[in-house]
Amino acid sequence: MSTQLSLREVSVSRGDRPLLDGVSLAVRPGERIGLVGENGAGKSTLLRLLAGVEPPDEGTVVADADGGIGHLPQTPRLPPGGTVADAVDEALAELRATECRLRELEPVLGSGDAEAMDEYGRLLTTFEARGGYEADARVDKALHALGLARTGRERRLDTLSGGEQARLGLACLLAAAPEVMLLDEPTNHLDGAALTWLEDTLRAHRGTVVVVSHDRTFLERVATAVVEVDADRRTVVRHGGGYAGFLAERMAARRRWEQAYERRQAEMEALAEAASVTARRVAPGRAIKDGNKMAYDRAGGRVQSSVAGKVRNAEERLRRLRADPVARPPEPLRFAARPLRAGADGLLATLDGVRVGDRLRVDSLRIEAGGRLLVSGANGAGKSTLLRVLAGETAPDAGAVTRRGRIAHLSQEIRVDRPADRLLAAFGRGLPGTPDEQREALLSYGLFRERDLHVPVGSLSDGQRRRLALARLLARPADLLLLDEPTNHLALGLVEQLEQALAAWPGALVVVSHDRTLRSRFTGRQCEIRDGRLLGDTTG
Repeated sequence: MSTQLSLREVSVSRGDRPLLDGVSLAVRPGERIGLVGENGAGKSTLLRLLAGVEPPDEGTVVADADGGIGHLPQTPRLPPGGTVADAVDEALAELRATECRLRELEPVLGSGDAEAMDEYGRLLTTFEARGGYEADARVDKALHALGLARTGRERRLDTLSGGEQARLGLACLLAAAPEVMLLDEPTNHLDGAALTWLEDTLRAHRGTVVVVSHDRTFLERVATAVVEVDADRRTVVRHGGGYAGFLAERMAARRRWEQAYERRQAEMEALAEAASVTARRVAPGRAIKDGNKMAYDRAGGRVQSSVAGKVRNAEERLRRLRADPVARPPEPLRFAARPLRAGADGLLATLDGVRVGDRLRVDSLRIEAGGRLLVSGANGAGKSTLLRVLAGETAPDAGAVTRRGRIAHLSQEIRVDRPADRLLAAFGRGLPGTPDEQREALLSYGLFRERDLHVPVGSLSDGQRRRLALARLLARPADLLLLDEPTNHLALGLVEQLEQALAAWPGALVVVSHDRTLRSRFTGRQCEIRDGRLLGDTTG
């Protein structure tokens, strides 16, 4: 089998918003590419271009594979009004058609028909390479591994939950085993065992995989290369060496930026020194040789002319450098802690006998100054409700809640109350300092560029809104941070910075997260919410 996947000078816009601008990318046969970037950057668009689902505005897309191309969007396209069996039949239709054609050709193989023999050979090679004879067995295996073993084939698709539909779509695509798999966030809705099975399955796939994912553990285990979709520059950057190579290259790029900035600053300082001091270095009181004043004056004039030329050259070079500056690298993300305001017992927040309808039940919870707590649980278990109660945003139906000090809360869903407000104004609302000081503070985080500051908040992507909420947390000192899925919608480079900032922060922290890498690195107490009930180590 042969594969060609490439984009050449591809540009795509959504309305008046450009997503990709002159992007070129080549994927080699057998590679497993992880597509990363914040939400709205254009990752799903790239997959649809490669799948042939939509054309580019400009440029060329080549997507060709003898063994077929399978595309799994975040919301799978399943047969409308059909059953699970219909979805399986549709996924395997190509393989079954190939098998039928092979059987049709078998009787004529001994007739000496060269054309029929050639067709049979090509079809059989492709069929066996895709494991066509094992396709039905793969369906059963995939359904079992993805938690759908008890879902009958007669079950109507419209009775499945969104998560079940996503897992069914994934199972069907993996069973069909196309040569090229284009997967958009396939790890959503999967538990730990299913994730491990998916990782092993993709690693064993003999074809090409291009997968959009925010799951760092998944990328570490599966991707042979990472392609970052840069929303700010509307382009893509390829990193070899898997996820580890991606992180190493980001660190190297940061060092190169710092070095370029330091060199530029040093050169500008040297030129400014030359322009202001060189003329004064000519000794005005040197002696007249042989009493020849005329010769002395002529020599002095030549010296002054030379000095003036050097000063002009230095000033011109300085002007050019200032016109094309190297931006100062942003400081590492850093949360601002302040003197802790815990009570005499060292506690910042307590919950006793708290009930919120049937969503949350907490018998006892203690958050101490400087304490760290990781909260886990299934979707809908009550984790976000717990954080809202701690933040004072949701009043319990029963029980007692005490709070001390300043509490900062990063919600999972970022609301936009004033969509017409510009980004800088939204950042600065309620913060101290002049607009210029607020602008300097916001830009110093490296979360936004100068050109973003006057964009209406209502037109920001989910990732940009997340960055704005994060910037407001960074700008205010706090005693206790409540973070609800803090890595959602963020580019992975920023996620790594955020983790480092949290690791260095001395204040108290309660974090809700499904991020496997964050959870494996977390130091502190852990508890679980199951069916609204808080369980585990909660007293610390």
